[in-house]
Amino acid sequence: MTYVPRLQTAYEESIRAKLIEAYGYSNPHQIPRLEKVTLNMGVGQAVGDKKVLDLAYDAMTQISGQKPVTTYARKSIAGFRLREGMPIGCMVTLRRAKMYEFLDRLVALVLPRVRDFRGINRKAFDGNGNYTMGLTEQLVFPELNPDKFTRPQGMNLTFVTSAKTDDEARTLLELFGMPFKAAPEKSGAA
Repeated sequence: MTYVPRLQTAYEESIRAKLIEAYGYSNPHQIPRLEKVTLNMGVGQAVGDKKVLDLAYDAMTQISGQKPVTTYARKSIAGFRLREGMPIGCMVTLRRAKMYEFLDRLVALVLPRVRDFRGINRKAFDGNGNYTMGLTEQLVFPELNPDKFTRPQGMNLTFVTSAKTDDEARTLLELFGMPFKAAPEKSGAA
């Protein structure tokens, strides 16, 4: 018997039914699903010190559970002493079981550890049902040793869904347990 992540089971057993109830889909392929999660870490200090990029690469490997791809500068910028083709970051794309496992850890362990956390932004959708958020500190991930990773390093997380609208994607992510900030109250004009 193969291992199935908790959130994947929750999606198949209850979240799909709640989405059908909320939006009235007639075709099972219309139901929004999470397709992939992309983690991206841009390391600006890598221009002067290659060890910084190696540390970011190690951190990304431990966080995601798979090897990242090194990203390179697309064009030269003299003000930043950056040349085209220089390594300046790393990224990982998570799919299937690893994606659900990462989302579960993010919601249950990582976001509650963020200092002064009041919920994630409700409006960071791109208009096509994809959500992007940033973390300013990588040490909120419990698998990282704070003695090894002393330099603060942030990262961007992008959740790609098959939803057609931002509202459908927001509902999907809320059902997965993403802690969005409360919707602003609309006051009725009299």
